[in-house]
Amino acid sequence: MSSTFRRALPNGLTVARLVIAAAFFATMTRTLRMGPHVDRALWGNIATALFVVAAATDFLDGYLARRWQVVSVFGRIMDPFVDKVLVLGAFVYLASPRFAIPEELSYERFTMTTGVQSWMVVVILARELLVTSIRGVIESRGVSFGADVAGKLKMLIQSIAAPLALGVAVNEGLLAQAGWRLARDIFVWAAVIVTLWSCIPYLIKARVLLQSDREPAR
Repeated sequence: MSSTFRRALPNGLTVARLVIAAAFFATMTRTLRMGPHVDRALWGNIATALFVVAAATDFLDGYLARRWQVVSVFGRIMDPFVDKVLVLGAFVYLASPRFAIPEELSYERFTMTTGVQSWMVVVILARELLVTSIRGVIESRGVSFGADVAGKLKMLIQSIAAPLALGVAVNEGLLAQAGWRLARDIFVWAAVIVTLWSCIPYLIKARVLLQSDREPAR
């Protein structure tokens, strides 16, 4: 396998993920349309499959780039950008009022078939903006500030929660079963909690780095 191919493949997967994300959003838009001629289950399941494929390319391109030692500037910029577009966009769609359950059919705790509330999207978005801002400041000083274990775990949980929530919402058979609703709620809440928790290591690391910069040289 040539070195050129090894350098190109991870970046190619990142670009492919952006294209798949665009297809995912287009399919989600179709899923949210109302009318007798819209098969929500069909379009929703296609969207679920697209998200799973996109998320799989995220783990694959990172693994290949590290294994072949071909991490590039393009990858360092575009990989987290595409990840955030995919995940944040998915949760924005999942919090759409089109997924709301009519009051007379609502279940015990949630009024959303996806289990995703608007405030959850705000929490996830706020975390991403905070970490991105911190990373920009730290890396402007020439210090690498890539994702750590907590950040990767966050992405993993989010990548499970989003398609699970969508799959339950668009399939009436799954939505009617308490077990599937419970699994959906567990992963959605886990995504929110882990997202909040994952910013703590970044804050600690940033504090240490900034304090060391302020300390006078001896």
